[in-house]
Amino acid sequence: MRRTRIKICGITRGEDADCAVACGADAVGLVCYERSPRFVQTSHLRELVAALPPFVTPVLLFVNADSEHVRACLAQAPNALLQFHGDESAAECERFGRPYLRAVRMADEVDLLDSARSFPSAIALLADAPAAGFGGGGTVFDWTRLPEPSQRTKPLILAGGLNETNVMDAIGRVRPFAVDVSSGVEQAPGIKSAERLRRFCAAVRAADHDICPDSSNAA
Repeated sequence: MRRTRIKICGITRGEDADCAVACGADAVGLVCYERSPRFVQTSHLRELVAALPPFVTPVLLFVNADSEHVRACLAQAPNALLQFHGDESAAECERFGRPYLRAVRMADEVDLLDSARSFPSAIALLADAPAAGFGGGGTVFDWTRLPEPSQRTKPLILAGGLNETNVMDAIGRVRPFAVDVSSGVEQAPGIKSAERLRRFCAAVRAADHDICPDSSNAA
């Protein structure tokens, strides 16, 4: 039995968080990177996180942030996972004593298994398309460059250009632990579309059902 987990990233509004949860999101990503159009002010984090129900995980995304900023954000969202999307070393990711996801930009020279060895303490790797600057670029990369499920040493979160039209194919081909979407369910940067959220989450569940007809009841 399997169920692909769903992470909706780039949430900036409470109503979008509520909609993501209602559609079946397992995690909600909040961008703490000032240069992003989806940046959430530190003072707004507590309000967004407090509205999440139990068992829906908030994830705070950072890019080369200083320790003071990370700690200030954690003070507002103490139950959050951390996600590092910049040039942080393993030691820099570990220094907060919190579970973290390590984003890997899948440039031509990048090997995901090497990344897993470089970040042994990461609870999962998030594979994303390479982009100018940092953060996701909303584009798809070559999924054949990812190791087969039997070769993976950590849970794989698939990101990069996913939307309701391609996520079924992505899950069928990659078999990730989770999928991560941001721009693929938006009507504008940082503003989610309720209809696209519903279609995306329904497509994930449909993909799981195609792989395993009983997966809709799986843990």
